[in-house]
Amino acid sequence: MADTTPPVLPDRLGRMARDVLAAASDGNMTLAVAESCTGGLLAGILTDVEGFGHVFDRGFVTYSEAAKCELLGVDRGLIARHGAVSREVALAMAQRAIAGSQADLAAAITGFAGPGGEGEEEGLVHLAVAMRGGRQWHREEHFGTIGRDGVRIAALEVALAMMNNALADDPKR
Repeated sequence: MADTTPPVLPDRLGRMARDVLAAASDGNMTLAVAESCTGGLLAGILTDVEGFGHVFDRGFVTYSEAAKCELLGVDRGLIARHGAVSREVALAMAQRAIAGSQADLAAAITGFAGPGGEGEEEGLVHLAVAMRGGRQWHREEHFGTIGRDGVRIAALEVALAMMNNALADDPKR
């Protein structure tokens, strides 16, 4: 039987989450997330930090292709053309999280945490950050065969760094 306990998140992720939340708070901004392979871990770590409840608006856990379409409004044709784990879908997830929330900044994660199935590259993750008003960033990561927990934790670290960088780069702050 597989171990179903959630991964133990390194302390550095909590510190990174606090930095993101503090930067958003300082800029009077709110956050949203759209997650697939991380299954809500990013929302969880952002809501674990006390004193910043006013910063986090909402999270979308869209593990299946249908959920990406139904909850976020990602175009089914986009997924059919590019795949659910792609630059295009990650950017669409972030943009749709902005559109479907009150947030000023949204992060999105979609990937193959592993083990990889037919035609899936274990450890391939696409991450995107979008800001209300149109600015957006994307990263493609190839974490490799470091296990499901390893991929998910690595994706969280990249997503938090991207969010922090986007907040630091925001001309309105």
